[in-house]
Amino acid sequence: MLAALGLAATGCASNEFTRLGVPEPITEQGQRVLALWQGSWVAAFAVGLLVWGLIVWSIIFHRKRSEQLPPQVRYNMPIEALYTVLPIVVIAVLFYFTARDQTYLLETDEKADANIEVVAFQWSWEFNYLDQSKAEAAEAAGGDEDADPEILFSEVGTPDQMPTLVLREGDVVHFDLHSPDVIHSFWIPAFAFKLDVVPGHDNEFQVKVNEGTAGTYMGRCAELCGADHTRMLFQVEVMEPDEYDAWYAEQQEAAEAEQAEQAAAEAGAEGGEQQGDAEASTEGEGGQAEGAGTEGADEEAQGQDASDGGEQDAAARDEESEEEEAGR
Repeated sequence: MLAALGLAATGCASNEFTRLGVPEPITEQGQRVLALWQGSWVAAFAVGLLVWGLIVWSIIFHRKRSEQLPPQVRYNMPIEALYTVLPIVVIAVLFYFTARDQTYLLETDEKADANIEVVAFQWSWEFNYLDQSKAEAAEAAGGDEDADPEILFSEVGTPDQMPTLVLREGDVVHFDLHSPDVIHSFWIPAFAFKLDVVPGHDNEFQVKVNEGTAGTYMGRCAELCGADHTRMLFQVEVMEPDEYDAWYAEQQEAAEAEQAEQAAAEAGAEGGEQQGDAEASTEGEGGQAEGAGTEGADEEAQGQDASDGGEQDAAARDEESEEEEAGR
């Protein structure tokens, strides 16, 4: 029975029953998570069947047959050893497979075909498509952890408009997770995997998208992060290679055109400031020259007035002298 149950849970056929509630994984890493999930359920069913079997066996073979009290014993060493050792063995086996698969899920040694920075903020997502991962940028900068890779283009969402994360079939995709405010959790159910986005501690992981998985999937935040936590939704669109390449080229062209437009606007603004400074300087010099000319004219007029006054005073003195002589 256990063999049949294990075969049904971990068999090649993948359907809702054998996946035991897990969505159909679209990545190689998701397949590993699904296998661990199914294996855990097989172990749980095995323990459950053993316990229920012992209960039924006790009910059937040790039911009350008379009023005579059965022999009483203080302990049973084999049974006590069994129910002490068996749980330890079960936990050790589950721990081994969990640690093994966790190490596999967090491996980032394989060269990635696409590098994406996921920025989780209250309350939406930003997807930055990078030329390389942050670890590669730091290594290229001689170990400088503050070195940032180049952002080729971005997709920014709002609580009212979900952003779309676009991936290509067959790609190895590297994710760098960053949060500027509070703890979020990046969760794509179709990945069968989620990872916390912690402020001040960037996390990373990567997946290999399976072939034949083109379609649209949902993603969300799995950590209560504030009032609009439930609106932190996004879409994941997996494209076929040709379609993805065309979309990628279009996004790059749009980003380059936007950068050129911004550069032109900044250059125009800088030129306008320089022209304004030049005009202000010219006006200042003209005002100074006009002021100097006005001052010269005022001084000349004052000199003329002084000369006219001096001549009038001399004429008055001559008239007084003539009157004095005539009186004598």
